[in-house]
Amino acid sequence: MSTLLKRLLFAGVAICLAFPPVSKASDSPLTLRYEKNMLSIQGKHIPGGTIPIWYIEAYCRPNAHETDWNQHTVIGHKTTILESQDQKVLLQCKLNDGVIVQHTITSDEDSVDFQITAYNPTKKNSKAHWGQPCIRVGKFTGYGDPANGISYDYIERSFIFLDGKLSLMPTKDWETKARYTPGQVWAAPGVKGEDVNPRPLNPHSPSNALIGCFSKDGKVLLAAAFDPYQELFQGVIHCLHNDFRLGGLNPGETKKVHGKLYVLPAHIPTLLSRYRQDFPDHSQH
Repeated sequence: MSTLLKRLLFAGVAICLAFPPVSKASDSPLTLRYEKNMLSIQGKHIPGGTIPIWYIEAYCRPNAHETDWNQHTVIGHKTTILESQDQKVLLQCKLNDGVIVQHTITSDEDSVDFQITAYNPTKKNSKAHWGQPCIRVGKFTGYGDPANGISYDYIERSFIFLDGKLSLMPTKDWETKARYTPGQVWAAPGVKGEDVNPRPLNPHSPSNALIGCFSKDGKVLLAAAFDPYQELFQGVIHCLHNDFRLGGLNPGETKKVHGKLYVLPAHIPTLLSRYRQDFPDHSQH
């Protein structure tokens, strides 16, 4: 099957698969496991069985796009498990600059909810501008574990929204030059280009906060959104990112972030309906 035909197939499946109301993918709840900095989302209806997330890969400083990742951008942190149940995980991250970030993660039949609270108990300003949950989608898209060889074919099953429409990757005006390559970054509306990941920066602004992908058979989709968000990012280890925004914290300041990860039948109107319900303050195009 040609690349073009494949892209048309996945776009068609996503947009037109089911015009009647779409039921949930399963009545069985998704389950959560957290071990060695990896959050595993498990379910019988998940293609590949598990969605692994490096949670959190990094907390990051601004002015990151042209600077060294390890020497400048990353703020070191340590994660502690405060509670771990099948449908609830409570984590606490302590950043090297003193900021404390608490994550309450819960699951239901077809989504995972993230409630994030960041607090700066110190007397110094924190430059923690965003956090990176690294969502591994190799098995979900049918391209396997990156440990068995890096392949970027999975991006043809991955999407964001541009100009109010589903846009399969590689999207228009795909950039290939940056401090580190490959990959692709879309800065969230209002976020400066110099403050995002040092991978190739796409010139277009996303229409919404969703980034996702389709399963190998095109019947299931995985998508993530955070409010507020810093960037959407196609990474280099079979991963997709919706990186949540903190924007720095003043002494004594608290900020909150809300996130969702969806595992749904591949029907874009249903995904958008759920997204609007969960993030009513996000502008819709």
